[in-house]
Amino acid sequence: MPELAISPDKVAFLILKAREFDAKEAVTDADSGSNGADDDMIDVLEDDGDDPVVREIAGFIGALTEDEQADLVTLMRLGRGDGTIEEWDELRAEALRQSNGRTAHYLLGEPLLGDLLADGLEGFGISFADLERITPVSE
Repeated sequence: MPELAISPDKVAFLILKAREFDAKEAVTDADSGSNGADDDMIDVLEDDGDDPVVREIAGFIGALTEDEQADLVTLMRLGRGDGTIEEWDELRAEALRQSNGRTAHYLLGEPLLGDLLADGLEGFGISFADLERITPVSE
């Protein structure tokens, strides 16, 4: 079994944040002047291009080492079905070769990133649900 350079706790944090981002919808009323309490805070679910969750994810990923970033990309690709756990070394080598300093942008462009990362962890026998229950991820 390969070893992860990134801790499962860090991946769990990103899964939660990615799922927050995936829940966003396109802006439906760009000129909305209502107050959040009046419209049941529906605007927080709209992606207006200046999303604090995106900035948080990008900052978090940017602070990771190159090896940790490579593991994230590889976990996403593993979860997406681009290979198996037995092909981890090849998938990871490819992620390192393709690294261009835009890892956060690349990962955020992947629909259902949180689910793919969780599926990638499953390849290591790590259940995101169990990890979240055992070690609550704090923001």
